[in-house]
Amino acid sequence: MAAVRRNGAGDSFGWLGSDCWAGGELLAAGNERAVEGAIGVQLQAKPVRGFREYFLNLTVENNPRNPWFVVLEYFATKKILVLEFWEEQFGCRYPGAPRTSFASRPERRCTGAERLPADTPLEGRLQFVADAVFAFVHAVRDMHRALCGGRPGLCARMRPLSGPLLLRYLRRVRFTGLSGDEFHFDVNGDGPARYDILHYRWTARGGYRWLKVGQYLDGDLHLDLDEIQSRAASVCSAECAPGQARRYAAGDSCCWHCYNCSQYEASLPTHSFIRSPVSETACAQCPLGTLPDAARTHCSPVPARALRPAHPALATALVCSALGALLTAAVGALWALRGDTPVVRASGRELSLVLLAGILMCYLLPFAFALRPTDGVCALQRFGSALCFTVVYAALLTNTNRIARIFSAPRRSARRPPLISPRSQLLICALLVSVQVALVSVWQAAAPARAVHHYPTRAHNLLVCDSYVDASYALAFLYPVLLIAVCTVHAVLTRNIPEAFNESKHIGFAMYTTCVIWFAFVPLHLGTANRVPMRVTSLALTISLSASVTLACLFAPKVYIILVRPERNVRASLMPTRWRTRGAAGGAAGGAVCAALVGAAPLPGTASPPPPRHPSTDFSTEVNGKSTSTERHVQTEEPRWERTGGGLPLDPRRLAGLAAGLPAFTLAPGALRRRGVRDAAPL
Repeated sequence: MAAVRRNGAGDSFGWLGSDCWAGGELLAAGNERAVEGAIGVQLQAKPVRGFREYFLNLTVENNPRNPWFVVLEYFATKKILVLEFWEEQFGCRYPGAPRTSFASRPERRCTGAERLPADTPLEGRLQFVADAVFAFVHAVRDMHRALCGGRPGLCARMRPLSGPLLLRYLRRVRFTGLSGDEFHFDVNGDGPARYDILHYRWTARGGYRWLKVGQYLDGDLHLDLDEIQSRAASVCSAECAPGQARRYAAGDSCCWHCYNCSQYEASLPTHSFIRSPVSETACAQCPLGTLPDAARTHCSPVPARALRPAHPALATALVCSALGALLTAAVGALWALRGDTPVVRASGRELSLVLLAGILMCYLLPFAFALRPTDGVCALQRFGSALCFTVVYAALLTNTNRIARIFSAPRRSARRPPLISPRSQLLICALLVSVQVALVSVWQAAAPARAVHHYPTRAHNLLVCDSYVDASYALAFLYPVLLIAVCTVHAVLTRNIPEAFNESKHIGFAMYTTCVIWFAFVPLHLGTANRVPMRVTSLALTISLSASVTLACLFAPKVYIILVRPERNVRASLMPTRWRTRGAAGGAAGGAVCAALVGAAPLPGTASPPPPRHPSTDFSTEVNGKSTSTERHVQTEEPRWERTGGGLPLDPRRLAGLAAGLPAFTLAPGALRRRGVRDAAPL
C-alpha cells in the first residue's frame, strides 16, 4: 500500500480483501487514499440477543466460572486469583492478585465495584461461537435420544463416545440460533454461506469507512452498484453498449468484441436493430411500425399520424374549395332568382342546376380528405371522387350531344331530333351517372375501402386509405375520363355552330383546359408513389381546379350578362347575327337571309307533313317599309308554305326541327324594324 501511495498509482489498482482484512482497521495511516475503492467480503454475523446486557453486568464476584475473566492458578497447594482482564480493562490492581504487567506499576487499587461502560466494543463474530456450541449440543442430544432412548445419563452405547458417530449427528443438525438465523451444515460440511460485501470509500460525514454495498446469501448475490465508486476497471471485455452484440474470439468463451447492429438508414439517428432478447451474440430487426426504445432492448410501436388540415398543400386546397363552394352557391342562387330570363333559359336551366350540383360536390370533396382515415371515410372518398366528376361531365356531355344532334339533324331529316326536351335531358344525365354508381358499388363490394397503416420509412407510420397506397383510386376516374373524351369530341364537332349558340364553344374551352389539367396530374401522380400525403393533396387540388375551370368557362359569361349587361339579357340579343335582316333599301332586299327563313310555296305534289309540337316562334322583318311576316303555328294541321319577294324556298319543317331544339326566342315587335335601315347591308 505504501509503495502504491509513493508512486501515485492508486488509480491503476483495484483492491480485493478477504474476510480477515475487510472491515478491520488493518490499513496503515496515510494509505487510505491509495486503497480507496477497495472491495472486501466479511462473514455476516448478527448480534446475539441478550449477550451485551449479560456481559456488561459481569463482576469478579458473580463470574468466577469464566477462566478468561477470573483465572485461578494453583501453585503447589495454594490457590492464586488472577484477574488479568479486570486489571487490564480498568487499569487497576486487584488486592491479593499476583503482580502482572499492569499491577507492577504503582497504580490505584481495584475496588470490585467497577462496571463495564455501555459502549464497550464486543467481538462481532460471537454468533459463530454460539452456533458452534449449539451445534454440538444438538448433535449430542440427538445422539443420546437415538442411543439411550432419552434416559438420563450416559448409557452403555455412549461409553465411550464415538467421534465418527457424533460427526454423523453433527452434520444433520438444524436449529435457529441466538441471533435468529437458521443454522445447518451443507453437503461439504460448511456452515451457511452468508457474507456482507463491503466497500472502502470517503463518506459524506468525513473520513474513510467501510460501507456495506451488498450481501451474498446461500448462493444469491445482491449488490448495489450505484454505491460502488471504483476508480479502476479490470475486465477481459467491457459490456457492450446498447444496440451492440458480442462476438467471441475463436476458442475463447470469456472475452469478446462488440459490434454495432446494422443501421437501416444513415440519415436517421436511430437503428432498426436491437440486441436479440434471446442471444447476446445476435441482433434482431424491429418489424415495420416499431423502433428501438431508448435502451435499445425492445421495439416500441411508432405512433400513427394522419394527414391533417394544417398541411400546407392540403390547407391551400381547402381554402380554394371553400371559396369555390361559396361562388357555386352564389351562382346557384342567381340561377334560381333569374331562372326565367333568356340567358338562363338559353343555357338549359335544368342541366345547369345539375352541373352546379356536381361542381359543388367537387368543391366539398377535399374536406373529406382532411378527415382522419377510417373505413367509412375511405368509402366516402371513393364514392365522392367517382360521383362528383361523373355528375359534372355527364351534364356537359348531355348538353353538347343535344346541340350536336340539333344542328346535324336538318342535314338528314326534317323531323325534330328526339330526346331534346328538358325531361329527356335529365333522364339521359341520370342514366350516365347511374352507370358510375353501379361500377363503384361493385368495386366497393368486391374490395371494400379500408384505412391502413403505411410505412414510407421505418420511422414513419401514416394512417391512410388503402387505395392511395396502391393507386387503385385511379379506377374511380376511368369512367369520368371516358365522359371527358366523348364530351371533348362533341365540343370539337360543334365548334362552328352559329355564334348565338356559343354554349358549345364554352364547353369546348372547358374540356380543353380540363384535359390539360389531368394530363399534368398523371406525371405528378406517378412521381409521388412513396409520398402518399402529396398524392392526396395533389388530387384535392386537381379536383378543385377542374371544378373552377368548369365554373368559370360556363357560368362566368352568363353571370356577366345578368349582373353587368342586363340590356343583353333579351331574346333579340340571343338571335344569330345571320338571322337578322341586313338587306339594303330597295326590292333587292327580298334576297336577305330573313327571306330565306320565311320559306316558299310548297313543292308540287309534295304532301305537307304534320308539324312538330313545340312553342311558336315569330320572325318579323321590314325591308324598305314593306313588312314581311312568317308565323309558325303548332296548332295548324297543315303548314303554310309561303314565298316572299326574292326569297329562297326553305322547308319550314327543317326550321321547326332546328328551332325546337334551341332555346325559344322571339323578337320584340319592331326590334328588327329599328335595325333594318341602320344595319342594312347588301348580300
